Amino acid sequence: MASEDVKRSESAVTTIVNLAEEAKFAKEGVQAPSHAFLSICKSLVAGGVAGGVSRSAVAPLERLKILLQVQNPHGIKYNGTIQGLKYIWKTEGFRGMFKGNGTNCARIIPNSAVKFFSYEEASKGILYLYRQQSGIEDAQLTPLLRLGAGACAGIIAMSATYPMDMVRGRLTVQTEMSPRHYRGIFHALTTVLWEEGPRALYKGWLPSVIGVVPYVGLNFAVYESLKDWLIKRRPFGLVEDSELGVTTKLACGAAAGTVGQTVAYPLDVIRRRMQMAGWKDAASVVTGDGNSKAPLEYTGMVDAFRKTVRYEGFGALYKGLVPNSVKVVPSIAIAFVTYELVKDVLGVELRISD
Repeated sequence: MASEDVKRSESAVTTIVNLAEEAKFAKEGVQAPSHAFLSICKSLVAGGVAGGVSRSAVAPLERLKILLQVQNPHGIKYNGTIQGLKYIWKTEGFRGMFKGNGTNCARIIPNSAVKFFSYEEASKGILYLYRQQSGIEDAQLTPLLRLGAGACAGIIAMSATYPMDMVRGRLTVQTEMSPRHYRGIFHALTTVLWEEGPRALYKGWLPSVIGVVPYVGLNFAVYESLKDWLIKRRPFGLVEDSELGVTTKLACGAAAGTVGQTVAYPLDVIRRRMQMAGWKDAASVVTGDGNSKAPLEYTGMVDAFRKTVRYEGFGALYKGLVPNSVKVVPSIAIAFVTYELVKDVLGVELRISD
């Protein structure tokens, strides 16, 4: 009996010590290991759901944007947003409107999950270093530091899933008239790897990395800065009890998306064109039904810019901008709002400002 009492006492002491340690972690703004792992999982789930929902909502516009970006100038089939959507519906039907969406979701869910989680972790790390260097314990992230955190998150997420994005672009532009069809993600990956080599899976990676800085970085920076400004200034009664409503968050996300996509769009066009280069039996929209006059091979990003402007003019760098503008605003806004809503439902606690 005495030994059992001792064991109970030791167990009680251990429990108290563990609770005290967790309380200390919480006070210092650090989560206990088990809680930290749970928070990580919840952040990943929230980010994945946000990415999947937002992309699925604008899938027809996403496909049209890519078709406009890569179609051969000597075989125009898609000429504007309305005409392009009508043409897809007429020639491919309802399924054509969502072609490539499954592949996009398979890519964007892990991409968004890693991106949102990486941004939170990068923000915590940058804020910690900033407070250490400035000596101000309650210092907050500046827009420039948020830009850095967003850029880091975007590069990590994009690099981790880039081969899927590369084959997703090719799967998206396939039509019934394409000489040969990829049967899915795995078939496309293995075919590209076998016929074009492993480096082909990262075609267009450099402009993608460069484009991450203004696109993802400005998305996060503008969104977070707008939120902070609205909470501090409380204009037009948009903030109640230090919380933004769903509509206000949607507007912040829309503004962030507009700024980011406008600055980075030419790099996105070049990325897509580099992904199509070297494609054996390419989709007819790329080859112009065999009537191609412009070269489809590029030695690099600069060469792709040069040839695009030389053969099609400066405006070619903004092909597909209209459907992209229509889709990117609700897409990114829905992604941000969905992420925060799912995060609140799951009870994710972010300690960036603690």
